[in-house]
Amino acid sequence: MPDRNRRKTGTDYEARAAAWLESRGVQILCRNYRTRYGEVDLIGLDGPYLIFVEVKYRSSGKMGSPLEAVDYRKRQKIMQTARHYLAEHHYREDAPVRFDCVGMTPDHTEWIRNAFMA
Repeated sequence: MPDRNRRKTGTDYEARAAAWLESRGVQILCRNYRTRYGEVDLIGLDGPYLIFVEVKYRSSGKMGSPLEAVDYRKRQKIMQTARHYLAEHHYREDAPVRFDCVGMTPDHTEWIRNAFMA
């Protein structure tokens, strides 16, 4: 049961992050894009950039910042999944792409643009 609650909490905060980003001008194109390589929480357009967004939630700061959870392995999976999305949707190789993270706690949201590079 705890895993189901964690998944629901994650889904709720991804929806909140999507709404929060939309209120800042991002057009959300896709939520929870999955491939055999991994998953990207949100894909959107921010000006000229196609952005791939990882959303991380922490109920408190006791375990560190939510953004600290986006480690090397997770970034590699996101980038591989992004390459699949780009190919599947016929984007040009030189399309402007950015990898962002949104970290959320119950009382704070932080958006890191260009959080890591491909």
